[in-house]
Amino acid sequence: MKSLGKKIRLLRHQKNWSQEDVAKRLDISIPAFSKIETSITDINLSRLEQIATLFEMSVVQLLTFSDSEQDQKVAGEMDVLNKKLMERETEVIGLQKKVIELFEELRHSKATA
Repeated sequence: MKSLGKKIRLLRHQKNWSQEDVAKRLDISIPAFSKIETSITDINLSRLEQIATLFEMSVVQLLTFSDSEQDQKVAGEMDVLNKKLMERETEVIGLQKKVIELFEELRHSKATA
């Protein structure tokens, strides 16, 4: 069940909730919730139902939840960032060419003067 704690942590992060936020909603202490996320404490069915409801999913969805959606989102963001990086590299190469051309012009003008 160690992965269940990780799933709960991921869901909490997706909602931008702190451990304190979730603990209050579950009416438990922050350390008790932390133990759930770190899989120190096993979760009984009642608490599992409560957590699933909090994240607006069924117990089955909570147990089978995977972060593949998160992986797809990250992959999409990576594609966008890679495209921007390639654009910047092209821009830098263009600027480097310009600097070399200006240097050559300056050197040529000094040589003819």
